[in-house]
Amino acid sequence: MQDDSLVVLAEYNTVTEAEIAKSMLDSAGIWSTIRNEYMSAIYPIGTMPAQIVVRAEELEKARTLLQNR
Repeated sequence: MQDDSLVVLAEYNTVTEAEIAKSMLDSAGIWSTIRNEYMSAIYPIGTMPAQIVVRAEELEKARTLLQNR
């Protein structure tokens, strides 16, 4: 898979929030990963947010899922 087919779905101030969102996506069968996972844990909140990244073709489905939680 090429990186250009990935898009940022959401940003979170803590890795824990990002992991919860990722777990919900995984449960729905939507592939995702957390970008900046370790850096967001090291730096102060808001400096480098943890980003949930999904495939571009699954963006709308993933966005709807997280909005309805």
